[in-house]
Amino acid sequence: MKALLILGLLLLSVTVQGKVFERCELAKTLQRLGLDGYKGVSLANWMCLARWESSYNTKATSYNPGLRSTNYGLFQINSRDWCDDGKTPRALNACHVSCNALLQDDITETVACVKRVVSDPEGFRAWVTWRNRCQNQDLTQYVQGCGV
Repeated sequence: MKALLILGLLLLSVTVQGKVFERCELAKTLQRLGLDGYKGVSLANWMCLARWESSYNTKATSYNPGLRSTNYGLFQINSRDWCDDGKTPRALNACHVSCNALLQDDITETVACVKRVVSDPEGFRAWVTWRNRCQNQDLTQYVQGCGV
């Protein structure tokens, strides 16, 4: 019985954690999905953003009490403006997507939404984390040795 309980807890932790990409695996996936150079943003910038927003974890979420909204997925896309989680007041859902879709291991919907975000006038600067961690930094480490 104890072994069954431990097995259940292990399976639960895998479900909650989601897919955590290896650095080069994510770089190749983002390149394949058309993010390298999209709207003038290099792959290294996308990789840096994903590293600091989610540690490459598709299931990452964080709640913003001030905005009463939640950030979802690899790029921490916010429910107030970009996706619908069914609980954020006055949500815009500019990506026309469920926030749960941004937590999937298949990141196709996530990439489509970040393309929408970066197409807005604020562009890549919409991500405070990018401004604080990646802007004006040497980002070669995020793609080095990945063959991209």
